Amino acid sequence: MDIKTVAIVGGGLIGASWAALFTANDIDVIAWDPDATARALFRERMKAARKQLAQLGRRGKGKVKVVARLKAAVADADLIQENAPEKLELKHKLFAEILAAAKPQATIASSTSSFAWSQLTEGMKDAASRLIVSHPFNPPHLVPLVELYGTDADRVAQAGAFYEAMGKVTIRMKREAPGHVANRLASALYREAVHIVAEGIAGVADVDKALVEGPGLRWSIQGAHMTYHLGGGDGGYRHYLDHLGPSQEKRWAALGQPSLTSEVKDRLVRGVDEEAAGRSIAELSAERDTMLIETLKLRAKQRRQR
Repeated sequence: MDIKTVAIVGGGLIGASWAALFTANDIDVIAWDPDATARALFRERMKAARKQLAQLGRRGKGKVKVVARLKAAVADADLIQENAPEKLELKHKLFAEILAAAKPQATIASSTSSFAWSQLTEGMKDAASRLIVSHPFNPPHLVPLVELYGTDADRVAQAGAFYEAMGKVTIRMKREAPGHVANRLASALYREAVHIVAEGIAGVADVDKALVEGPGLRWSIQGAHMTYHLGGGDGGYRHYLDHLGPSQEKRWAALGQPSLTSEVKDRLVRGVDEEAAGRSIAELSAERDTMLIETLKLRAKQRRQR
């Protein structure tokens, strides 16, 4: 089944970002949100994302329709991209309504960042295979990653092919896990970033600088495993693990288990305020997006030269 129309359920920043990506690739979108203000702002939220996608050469002319009823959004959709808040009871209610109104063959794709597939499908019985986890990274129209999991291999494969046609990079989880893959990695790193500040080892700005100017730069190119494969020299990953693995284990043993006490939270907030140096959230987001766009252009150039 070709995916030609996508329903966006949840019209906040994530939903609008998804919609911008789809329409920039000539896919029609029907969007719904229970909040009238979110519906009114939906097209406006898409505009900036569409301009950014145009810088990457994606200028498709998919149509956008914003509707006031969930049933009207999902009835004709081939794929339903759910972006509701991370409240399990709310998602269960939405899924029940979607299943009652959508085409039998339509795939329900949840953008959930934390819930496992088995949690999302509680009570869905025979319809559970219609739901897949398809977790993007924010903002979805720029960050390529989509993490996929489901029990219907054909449905997951079809969704993966669709997202990849949109310019995304997909990974297929072999089994479900809370937080999926990327958020688990990010959480492990963030935990130590908090611990370092809480223990007074370094300040917020220096922790961020250490990541951006050190391992983060390499990991953004080749990932953790491949980075350490190169760290093993001619012997590769096996040599690295045999030779330097014990030092890694010592560092693992020294990693912290911080608690977000009021004092720690105050220290983190003060530190990030100093690092922001008066720049607003909008300014910081624009700076991030500009760097993301330039990075994506560089990657595209590199792929063309392979």
